[in-house]
Amino acid sequence: MKRYTPLRMIRSGRYKSCFYGLKPEVRADVLRRMETLVAENHEWCDRGNYGHLCNILSTLAIDQALAARGQSADERLAFLSENMWAALNPKPMNRLARLPFFMPLMKAVVPLGFSKKSGKGWRYVWHKDTDGPDEFRFECTECLYQYIFSHYGVLDRFGPMFCHSDIVNYGSLPHTDFIRTQTLCQGGELCDFCFIRHRRSEVLQRTTSI
Repeated sequence: MKRYTPLRMIRSGRYKSCFYGLKPEVRADVLRRMETLVAENHEWCDRGNYGHLCNILSTLAIDQALAARGQSADERLAFLSENMWAALNPKPMNRLARLPFFMPLMKAVVPLGFSKKSGKGWRYVWHKDTDGPDEFRFECTECLYQYIFSHYGVLDRFGPMFCHSDIVNYGSLPHTDFIRTQTLCQGGELCDFCFIRHRRSEVLQRTTSI
């Protein structure tokens, strides 16, 4: 099992680059706060949640450290969201989406990947038996981000920020429309994910998802 140590988590998460751009005293404060946050959230610290908690807890720690130095909530959100989204790389998924067997690949790989990288606090509903050949649907009915950000009273700020990561990763897939109408972190009853595959000859009118 990977070790939940603050610096290792920072290096494994989306804030690795911007963390080293912070002043030394701020970096030290972030690591202290992360140590506290790990202890406070030990119930979630299993093998599956490691990647998620690297980003969730570092978001909270950096936000708290910058708040202690007088930065406004808007300034902190802008700093965190810009750096977090900049760390995303949708290019590999976009390359895969050009393959003719992309949809069967998604149906096989995504549930398997989520089972390995989702620990306590997650629940999914899959539709393998009812999906058509050109669609892939599933719902998330429990979300670790919702649980932790709600506990710290920052769901309205950081929930949508992380939800937008899916738009960055999936919103420009070749020949594939990503559709989501609601998320748990944005007041929905669940997170509904739908991927619709279009023929290469079709003009794809992308859905505006949340």
